[in-house]
Amino acid sequence: MDLELRGKKVLITGGSKGIGLGCAQVFAAEGARVQIASRSQPDLKAAADAIAKKYNTEVAIHPMDLGKTENAVALGKACGDVDILVNNAGAIPAGGLLDVSDEKWRHAWDLKVFGFITLSREIYRRMCERQSGVIINVIGVAGEHHRSNYIAGTTGNAALMAFTRALGAESVDHGIRAVGVNPGRIETERQILRMKEQAIKEFNDVSRWPEIQAKVAAALPFKRAGRPEEVGDLVAYLASARASYISGTIITIDCGASLRPRT
Repeated sequence: MDLELRGKKVLITGGSKGIGLGCAQVFAAEGARVQIASRSQPDLKAAADAIAKKYNTEVAIHPMDLGKTENAVALGKACGDVDILVNNAGAIPAGGLLDVSDEKWRHAWDLKVFGFITLSREIYRRMCERQSGVIINVIGVAGEHHRSNYIAGTTGNAALMAFTRALGAESVDHGIRAVGVNPGRIETERQILRMKEQAIKEFNDVSRWPEIQAKVAAALPFKRAGRPEEVGDLVAYLASARASYISGTIITIDCGASLRPRT
């Protein structure tokens, strides 16, 4: 199936690793002109070089902290001509209400919540002028299945789901679509880090994290976590002309894991 993405300009935040990198690889494979942003210039360069080598294309990089409003505004102005924006950057700490301080909560939301909103505003303004474009927010399944032990994340994700639905209902009047994707457990470096932290908590031994990984995988559909490129495939489809009548919708990609009974 031709997704008609060849030559399209796409900006992906958090694009140097994990889901963002998976998205960048899929868009590059489809012939899109890819730009990626994240905090780490070395990670961005490594990702861009790998994509360029594999798909024989150039990848522009934007090293910056999008948790700072002025950076999100600057990136939006610099990349205002993109056809597709994929908001993906962000990592919100786990913990209950008494575990996450105001400082940590606000710092995390500056990137994952306000970072999405600020960058979307800048890009959306230019898309409205052209009467075309797609904004895809990669959010997280905790936004619909609320978890008290991830209270800052579950609340932030729920807010971004509402933001996406509200924007997607209005944006079509300007020829723009806005869609959300809620990944469940995906095999990323961040997930591995969480498992290592859990191994320290349970066993006081980081080397035992593979035991945690095996335990988690055993409870998942098909006995595995999702892969970043599987999320990338969904994002690319939603950004394409093949999904031209989808807006204001949130699509979960977790193979039904969040709907299974907990034991």
